[in-house]
Amino acid sequence: MGQNLEAMRNNRVLFTAAVTTVVLGALAAAAAAAVVWGGLYDVSATGQHWQVTHSVLETAMRRSVNLRASGIEEPPLADERMALRGAACFRDTCVHCHGAPGVAPQSFGQASQPLPGPLLDARQHWRPRELYWLVKNGIRMSGMPAWEYHLADHEMWELVAFMQRLPELGTAGYAEWMQRAPPPPACGRERQAAAPVAAVDADRGRRALHQFGCNGCHIIPGVTGSRVHVGPPLEGIGSRKLVAGKLAGTPDNLALWIMRPQEVKPGSAMPHLGVPERDARDMAAYLSTLR
Repeated sequence: MGQNLEAMRNNRVLFTAAVTTVVLGALAAAAAAAVVWGGLYDVSATGQHWQVTHSVLETAMRRSVNLRASGIEEPPLADERMALRGAACFRDTCVHCHGAPGVAPQSFGQASQPLPGPLLDARQHWRPRELYWLVKNGIRMSGMPAWEYHLADHEMWELVAFMQRLPELGTAGYAEWMQRAPPPPACGRERQAAAPVAAVDADRGRRALHQFGCNGCHIIPGVTGSRVHVGPPLEGIGSRKLVAGKLAGTPDNLALWIMRPQEVKPGSAMPHLGVPERDARDMAAYLSTLR
């Protein structure tokens, strides 16, 4: 009898705990819905995160990078010529948001939330392999772009090599390095001219569509984005008979349209994005699956 009463008490406690959990979960969901649908959360960049919010997000970001970069093998970074090439790439791609010794970031970098911040102390916070991972993959919801589809792999390591030198340069040293660095545009051209690989990769093409901002104008199945109405939705593009209303609907012609839209259809609103042939063929391969 005593055991039955004890079991009943335990069941009652478990039931109460379960009901409490469900009720609290429902209240939390309702509160979150009210914040979202009621527009209560202030998304303005003139406002700031609470410090605790900023700290939690920063900690999550650092731990995420640390985990994902842990297996990357670092090349030798001591060669000054390598760092000089990285200095030129830093000037062309990083200074606008991050600034440099004696060089302020442009206004959009100064006013961004979260603030991109200077890279003078990056070496103190990040291992070289982590800096490489950050350059390659970017940081979601921060404005930090992923350079994987825009820079060659060795160029990203050259940037890291320069960032190892940056803390010691000072204003005069940085200016001197910029005088010695290759003139602009100093990086990204090699990837533009790279020959395509023999086999196409549709999944890689799906990621490339995002990295080249195609989802800023088109609704693309499988690519996250807003409900935009600038360009036509690309659902079913793989079964269309014509590309740009002019060319036969083949993957080769679709890749040509992605690479050189103004040549295919002069005056089109489709801009030249500088997509290399390999990426264009991968993008066309993915789009061809949308039927």
